Amino acid sequence: MAVSLRPLRAEDGETVLAWRNSAAVAPYMYSEHRITPAEHAAWLARALEEGGRAEGDRRFWIIELDAAGVGLANLAKIDRANSKCEWAYYLADPATRGRGVGSVVEWLVLAFVFERLGLNRLWCEVLVENEAVWGLHERFGFVREALLRAHVRKAGVFRDVVGLGMLSADWPAARAAALARLAEKRVSVGELEAALAGM
Repeated sequence: MAVSLRPLRAEDGETVLAWRNSAAVAPYMYSEHRITPAEHAAWLARALEEGGRAEGDRRFWIIELDAAGVGLANLAKIDRANSKCEWAYYLADPATRGRGVGSVVEWLVLAFVFERLGLNRLWCEVLVENEAVWGLHERFGFVREALLRAHVRKAGVFRDVVGLGMLSADWPAARAAALARLAEKRVSVGELEAALAGM
């Protein structure tokens, strides 16, 4: 199993739109409506423009499993003055879940934020019922810092959101524990370092 993150490209547009509107992804996003091609085209143009600038405040990657696209990861609100950003990801193909793909993505993004960008803080928000994802974040060393009550409306119902954060000071211990966990899944440090270099 080879997992990597490569920068989002214009030719990924149709695939990502299908993912964003799919039953595997849409229920876990904050947006409620079906995303139109025009709306997606505007989003993609902004994503490519921001992601292409060294000082841009966003980064987008296609998650690849054995060289096939299976999801999207991103950083948002990269704030260099306050040394922090937010992140999110999704796996669009349910067949990839439970195989350790999310664990590799988690490690790569954390290493990128704390080792490559040198930021102090990483934040994420997850719908409270999506326990698989916020549980994975906690296993990787994120601390639950908030329960945002009635934070988003989905299908006409206000939903709670779990807010989780990690500091750069937490990363060395979290990194070592994550590497041990990934080694049990037969993911080597060399594979991780090579994937990180390609981001």
